[in-house]
Amino acid sequence: MVGSQPLRRVTIYTDGACRHNPGPGGYGAVLIYIDGRGKEHTLELSQGYRLTTNNRMELLAVIVALEALKVPCAVKLHSDSKYVVNAFRQHWVEDWERRGWKKSNKKPVENIDLWKRLMPQIERHRVTFIWVKGHAGDTYNERCDTLATGAADDKAHLIEDTGYRA
Repeated sequence: MVGSQPLRRVTIYTDGACRHNPGPGGYGAVLIYIDGRGKEHTLELSQGYRLTTNNRMELLAVIVALEALKVPCAVKLHSDSKYVVNAFRQHWVEDWERRGWKKSNKKPVENIDLWKRLMPQIERHRVTFIWVKGHAGDTYNERCDTLATGAADDKAHLIEDTGYRA
């Protein structure tokens, strides 16, 4: 609840893709919201990048989807990325933050720019992470895969992943 209003419920599916990892990559996200009259609304998001990694695209899909929400929401977020899902379900992110964004081996967390961009969204929304097996016939997961791979292959519209470091 925010104030006296219940949070809107939104279902999100995300996926990231990368050719040659690192290489050209893209993300895809599908947001699904059912309004008060029972009408389903969907929003699809995707973007491709010239040089990136699969994990960065998995993270960016989640970030962009959550940033697209105009008000705080109760989100069921489905991803086939164990990297993303386990970071929250197994509390890796909390441990990283507590250690100053270092892993247990004292090395810096990879993709720290994206994790730090994601955290305000996690605080803003009530997010439940759900792992879904990739390429297993889940309609929305398959759609996200199509969006992500299509964005990675769209050479005319690839942009720079300014946070990627080789």
